[in-house]
Amino acid sequence: MKKIVIIITLVLCITGCKKHVENNAEINTKPNIIWLMAEDISTDLECYGTPAVKTPNLNKLASQGVKFENCFVTNPICSPSRSAMMLGVHQNKSNTHNHRSNREVPLDLTYKPLTYWLRNEGYTTIIGHHSVLKKGRKTDVNFKHSQIGPWDGKENFGLFDKYDTFEKEDQPFFAHIQLKATHRGDWWDKIRENSKHPVNPDEVVLPPYMADHPTVRLDWAKYLDQMEFIDDEVGMIVNELEEKGMAHNTIIIFIGDNGRCNIKGKGYLHDPGLHIPFIVYDPRDTGARGAINKQVISSTDITATVLDYAGVKIPDYVTGTPIFSKDFNRTYVFGARDLWDEVEEKSRAVTSGQWKYIKNYKPEIPYEAHQAYLEFYRPAVHVMRTLKLEGKLNEDESFFFNDKKPVEELYNLEQDPHELNNLANNSDYDIIKSTLQKELQQYEDAYAPISDTYNPVHPIAVDVLKWVKDEQPEEYQKMLSGIEIGWDKSIKGYKESLK
Repeated sequence: MKKIVIIITLVLCITGCKKHVENNAEINTKPNIIWLMAEDISTDLECYGTPAVKTPNLNKLASQGVKFENCFVTNPICSPSRSAMMLGVHQNKSNTHNHRSNREVPLDLTYKPLTYWLRNEGYTTIIGHHSVLKKGRKTDVNFKHSQIGPWDGKENFGLFDKYDTFEKEDQPFFAHIQLKATHRGDWWDKIRENSKHPVNPDEVVLPPYMADHPTVRLDWAKYLDQMEFIDDEVGMIVNELEEKGMAHNTIIIFIGDNGRCNIKGKGYLHDPGLHIPFIVYDPRDTGARGAINKQVISSTDITATVLDYAGVKIPDYVTGTPIFSKDFNRTYVFGARDLWDEVEEKSRAVTSGQWKYIKNYKPEIPYEAHQAYLEFYRPAVHVMRTLKLEGKLNEDESFFFNDKKPVEELYNLEQDPHELNNLANNSDYDIIKSTLQKELQQYEDAYAPISDTYNPVHPIAVDVLKWVKDEQPEEYQKMLSGIEIGWDKSIKGYKESLK
């Protein structure tokens, strides 16, 4: 009898020890990382205080993780911003700052993509997701690359290992998933039509620089409909993690790739173009639940943080710093705007979260530059152009439509979050302006491009818009009235006309 008891005790002890070892092994396993990148969004989420929109899944991530209130991208346009995050280095420094340029030019061998280092640490790298809109596979970076395959920067330029699915055997994995719905597209109307509770245009709160017009309100409501759609996608991904038993060891990062595609947003160095939502949920860090972080964050810091999570020694060229490291202490984010389609531009900015200084090197190019692609997707611009001609815009609403940009802009973001009061010519703020001018120049010197190679791509939107004007005059008049005539339909018609 004693022998039986001893044997049972030994078995239980061995079993318990085995489970303890397994549990410790799970705890010590490198974390999986999912980087959710929503396209073209500012901080227009319920958890950031935006009225009329419901984002319960992102609210939950924020309440169980860390919500950052002062995160800024380094460029307000998708491909330069994505290039900076993929490399962890400011896009100007790596010569990836001109939109849709240098796509066939290999990176200087100084730089390597984020996923190169993750692979070296044993990570499976994944692009896209099987259930989100359009599969979420966008990379859109301004250097030679392919989505799948190995990387050596000389003959092999693959960024990821596989598409769309994360499984237990992929662990540890890094999944880069694009949430495309918020990018303007012909799907906006369909998503609104299929919504069980479309956002009420009467309930939205417009920024004071936008005209209070029914078309503008409806366009804003449609934008918030897309927010609710991607929130559902976030919930779906979280549920999949739980069903596959990987939620306990998977960090979820949620950001925008640049600001909202609207007036003073995407493409411009004002806060709606640079200021993005940023939420980090780490299930292993129970002490961080519901934290609100007000530190100034650059999007390249997010890249450094991912590398740090994975145990990668941060490469010397990286211009970001791991956010949760003890020595993290950022004062400014350096923002830059250069080529965007056919508009040759050069503007620079530094922001401290409290102060923003912008230097416009080409003030003769107005903010409202009649860029071809945007003509298809900005009803508010068309409506407000007409109101401007009719003398029905106030000073704040007219700013975006002035014939020139100011050479310099200075804003107190705490007192003037919508950047309405330009203090650049107010002598009371000369000391602040001088300080920011010096900071800007130091960034420009430090982040001077490593190369002057410049191979832009001709934007087909220029040709499509001309075709619409010449061959579809009725459709063009609809566009001018604030009706979206459809980019997909227009480009299809243009291509058929060439046959």
